[in-house]
Amino acid sequence: MQANATSAAPAPAAMAVSEGKVNLNTADAATLQKELAGIGMAKAKAIVAFREENGAFTSVDELLEVQGIGKALVDRNRDRLAVN
Repeated sequence: MQANATSAAPAPAAMAVSEGKVNLNTADAATLQKELAGIGMAKAKAIVAFREENGAFTSVDELLEVQGIGKALVDRNRDRLAVN
C-alpha cells in the first residue's frame, strides 16, 4: 500500500515535464533547477516569481525578462522549454 502513496507524488512534476520539455508555466523551482542547464535555485525561484507576478509565459523568449537570465542561457535550454 505504501507504494501507491509514493507513486502519486511525482504527478505534478510529470505535468511540468512532458515529451522531454519543461513547461515554464507549470514547473516549480525544483523542477526548473533539475531539468535546465545553468539554472540554479536562485534563477529557478526568479522564474517562478516572474510568472506569479506577470502571468503565464507566452513564449520562451519571455524568459529574457527575468533578472539573471540572458540570451545564452535561453539558447542553451531552448529545446528543453515549452509554454503550453
